[in-house]
Amino acid sequence: MIRLFAALPIPFDVAETLARRQSGLPGARWRPVEALHVTLAFYGDVDERRADDLVAELGRAASGGPFAITLNGVGAFGEVHRRQTLWAGVEPSGPLTALAGRCRAAAERAGIRMEHRAYRPHVTLAYLKPQTDPARIAAWMAGHNLLHSPPIRIDRFGLWSSVLSDSGSHYTLEQEFPL
Repeated sequence: MIRLFAALPIPFDVAETLARRQSGLPGARWRPVEALHVTLAFYGDVDERRADDLVAELGRAASGGPFAITLNGVGAFGEVHRRQTLWAGVEPSGPLTALAGRCRAAAERAGIRMEHRAYRPHVTLAYLKPQTDPARIAAWMAGHNLLHSPPIRIDRFGLWSSVLSDSGSHYTLEQEFPL
């Protein structure tokens, strides 16, 4: 079994800009620059035969041509007193939503079952320890809520594997798909 997800890579210059915001919050486990991405679809644990089928189906999903996304604002997932993840938002985009839908459909055609939840594109910046002070989280978000990137050209997406460890997830690009 291999843990898989489809994602858009974040260009190095944009990732470096995000990394400069990754400070000033005790209890945050900041994601390294090379781990910053916009998830299109999370597939979870997939056996190798279905993974091969998924690669073929994702090749069919790579249509529509290049488009642009824009990062806008920051936030956190979880309840006010139990926030778990800090993120940078991605402005709504028809081409992005369509690509995420094609990546989900590729999983269905490959026989992979996925959780059904609304697509909320974002870049995970940090995972928060349970004891992280909610007031400090709110202050960090207030200090960074004006985040706004120039348009980021998207001309490819990838299928990534993820290995969980005590120091966080480690990602490997398994296949890249030009748009």
